[in-house]
Amino acid sequence: MAELYDVMSTLRAVRKLRPDPIPAEVLERVLQAACWAPTGGNTQPWRVVVVTGTETKQALQEIYEPEWERYSSGFMKMMSGLPADELAKWERIVAAGDHLAQNLRHAPAILMFCANPAMMAITDAKLDRVSMVGGGSVYPAVQNAMLACVQEGLGCTLTTLHCLQEDRVRDVLGVPDGWATVGMVPIGYPVGKGHGPITRQPPSALAFRDHFDTPWP
Repeated sequence: MAELYDVMSTLRAVRKLRPDPIPAEVLERVLQAACWAPTGGNTQPWRVVVVTGTETKQALQEIYEPEWERYSSGFMKMMSGLPADELAKWERIVAAGDHLAQNLRHAPAILMFCANPAMMAITDAKLDRVSMVGGGSVYPAVQNAMLACVQEGLGCTLTTLHCLQEDRVRDVLGVPDGWATVGMVPIGYPVGKGHGPITRQPPSALAFRDHFDTPWP
């Protein structure tokens, strides 16, 4: 159990990946971890396209890179008023994102997770807000795969910017009608240290007891 907590507490975004191929047995273990994830009604309404072909990865980069450039430019404009030390932190993160966007085609594998809403019991579909429940049958698989990457020494990061050009992505990957793309996870052996300690808010900031405004513990 201690090892599980170690893996969870060191899963961080690793955007600088070596092009070295990932052994088939390692990829199989990562995919098996995804398959173990819980889903509503055990329907497993997700699929994953494992992209390893050079031309296909290049096509995904051509879709993803301009979206990242637009996003990161707007983000850094919002951060421009921060103190110098805080701004420097975000500049490092964006630089790593630039590296990923410019080198996505070199990642040895890209996991494109897809989901079919028709296979889900989306209990909040008719509520007067953005529906979120369907993700509960998809993103546990994504997280399981990413936790397995940590265990296997693979770097990884989750991005959804490709969704801004979903029709093009679906055409490239042959994703059939009715299926949505919900997460892109480039994976590979890291340049440098890879995964490590993360900074997150503790339960005292995010959890409540019995009522939303009653602090934990």
